[in-house]
Amino acid sequence: MNSRTEKLTLYGAAGAIEALRDAPAEGVAPQGTAVIAHPHPLFGGTMDNKVVQTLARAFVATGWTTLRFNFRGVGASAGTHDEGSGECEDFLAVVEQAAPQGTLALAGFSFGAFVTTNALARLWPAREIGQIVLVGTAAARFSVPPVPAEAHERTLVVHGDADQVVPIEASGIAAAALVKGSTLKIYPGAPHGLTDTHKDQLNADLLAFLKG
Repeated sequence: MNSRTEKLTLYGAAGAIEALRDAPAEGVAPQGTAVIAHPHPLFGGTMDNKVVQTLARAFVATGWTTLRFNFRGVGASAGTHDEGSGECEDFLAVVEQAAPQGTLALAGFSFGAFVTTNALARLWPAREIGQIVLVGTAAARFSVPPVPAEAHERTLVVHGDADQVVPIEASGIAAAALVKGSTLKIYPGAPHGLTDTHKDQLNADLLAFLKG
């Protein structure tokens, strides 16, 4: 990611959690810690996913210490897939050990966005949450808890209108039912995993959103 990427081994209920921590860009005022969750483990999702890396780069560029991690059963992380429940516990364990205080940003892609909303529900309002970013939220396959009303203005939702995995008309995202009042970006022609062009658009939109 950058010259100051640090490999971490954290621990959750299932055992070791493999993680990467990226320091914020030099010369940028520190903002806090962003924790980013990856897509579905049973379909090849890892912390090295290209959309996850796009999210991480934008957070780093805008002053966030950024944490990516592998859910249980992925890479060097112990355990087995747990349909979201255990993965939420993994997310919370990463927060507790690597970002126990200060402002948080929470982000996720696909299954990771679903897990992120569940982690948000557990962390709110005890922790200060700066920004929330949900890309391709797996709302058609999982029951996604609503973002708290007070957090709508600090939430960015991104979805492709050609998403073949989570069709936008089935996700509820298009009507902003999940996060009414949030910043909603619909990418024309974008499949679930996004093309390189759409990833560039995501980077630009996220930089603008994070800079406020």
